Amino acid sequence: MQIKRLSEELAVSGQIAEDDLASLAAAGFRSVICNRPDGEGADQPTHEEIERAATAAGLSFRYLPVTSGKVTDADAAAFAEAMRELPGPVFAYCRSGMRSSTLWALGEAGQVPMPQILGAAKAAGYDLNGVARRIANGGKTPTDTGDAKFDVVIVGAGAGGISVAASLRARKPDLQVALIDPADIHYYQPGWTMVGGGIFQPEDTAKTMGSLIPRGVHWIKAAVAAFEPENNAVILDGCRVVKYDRLVVTPGLKLDWARVEGLEETLGRNGVTSNYRYDLAPYTWKLVQGLKSGRAIFTQPPMPIKCAGAPQKAMYLSGDHWFRSGVLKNIDIQFNNAGGVLFGVKDYVPALEKYVEKYGASLNFFHNLISVDGPAKKAVFEVKKPDTDPTTVEMDFDMMHVCPPQTAPDFIRVSPLADAAGWVDVDQSTLRHKSFDNIWSLGDVMNAPNAKTAAAARKQAPVVAENIAADIDGRSAVAQYDGYGSCPLTVERGKIVLAEFGYGGTLLPSFPKFLVDGTKPTRTAWILKERLLPPIYWKAMLRGKEWMAQPEPLKVAAE
Repeated sequence: MQIKRLSEELAVSGQIAEDDLASLAAAGFRSVICNRPDGEGADQPTHEEIERAATAAGLSFRYLPVTSGKVTDADAAAFAEAMRELPGPVFAYCRSGMRSSTLWALGEAGQVPMPQILGAAKAAGYDLNGVARRIANGGKTPTDTGDAKFDVVIVGAGAGGISVAASLRARKPDLQVALIDPADIHYYQPGWTMVGGGIFQPEDTAKTMGSLIPRGVHWIKAAVAAFEPENNAVILDGCRVVKYDRLVVTPGLKLDWARVEGLEETLGRNGVTSNYRYDLAPYTWKLVQGLKSGRAIFTQPPMPIKCAGAPQKAMYLSGDHWFRSGVLKNIDIQFNNAGGVLFGVKDYVPALEKYVEKYGASLNFFHNLISVDGPAKKAVFEVKKPDTDPTTVEMDFDMMHVCPPQTAPDFIRVSPLADAAGWVDVDQSTLRHKSFDNIWSLGDVMNAPNAKTAAAARKQAPVVAENIAADIDGRSAVAQYDGYGSCPLTVERGKIVLAEFGYGGTLLPSFPKFLVDGTKPTRTAWILKERLLPPIYWKAMLRGKEWMAQPEPLKVAAE
């Protein structure tokens, strides 16, 4: 007997024996539900035998037999009723535990978010994506799905989604394309570092979503609940179903603020801020201007995160302001990084280290933020240095800029599209899904080993568009992504170290060295970031104009 817990009130397993009931009682269970019909297996004890053993062990018992592969709505309702009536915690079993898990999931539908249900089941070893439609429909079998059908469906209308939609329509104007995204506002997130440094105004980084959806693209303003790749279907909240011939998945990633204890409660006050949120970036600038002495902590969580340089960009721009204001000598800057290096591509590190020295910042590697007490202005970090036992350190602060832990969105992590770590599983060159030939992914959500930046999405979108167009024409993939990513490191107001690199840390500069030497801080790179990149984003990238982003032909290995 292997006990698999789905919630505090329920655990499941495969077939149990009479001898197991005493162990279940000793483990704290108070009730048992049998979901396996008698006679399903030759060596299976009857439910009466299990019931006698349960009664002898002081356990309540209920027999709710369900035919394998035929969990009805009435079965789910009966299971939910039993869960309400029986003393808990409850232990349920069938042949493998799958039927019991399905019954539980359908009973929880409408009360618990679907990703939480699917995630709990997945952690216990049960894939319930096959009943996702029923979960989305409140646990009931849908009677009218009201399907819509498109040539290409794109999940996520961020930088990647809108760009690939525009690039597809430019290649095939008659293509029926749908974008699925519930958001009203689209943000130019690379600008938030500049907002936090007092350079951009926050409103300059936001536009209405409706103004950006490419002409001829159908916008479905809804959230995705689940995927059915075998049926070429996306399930929306409310159990609406959208069918597709080809699917592009690019919803970005999830900022997991809740993973740091106490952080959500203190964000935006008590000196705790983050440039990773539109409403908080102005607070960063307010704190920087107001700090005349004390300690400023800047944090960076474990990888992967979007724009790996953003945590230190905030530190450099803050340090530059304090330097120019003449108060830097009174401020103790601490950069607490869960990783072991300042920047992942070594060619750019020497220039960055000079600014760390200029601002007198202390680099604390292997320091990961785990809790915050805002009113007390104290932060606790777990320190996990190689070959040493983990420890914790507490640090006082007057200001703290937090980069939150980041994961794939919940509905992606529990889906059939995800790899073991929860990211969409793609070929890193063609960006096509490894298991489903009519699915592609780009942006922060997929598992290619590249930097998660808007510049990366700018290069990925034409590759995906080109390869989908080729697939529609009956051809193999024709374009490849080389891992390009760009991180303009704002080391001071007016100068940037323009890091551009691809897979394996290979340098991929866009400009001749005499114009921009990316390994050194330059004024030219600052002009690019401040004046050129925003209009390129709004007026070129999101409109399918592939300036300096033409897809590279796929290199085919010689046989």
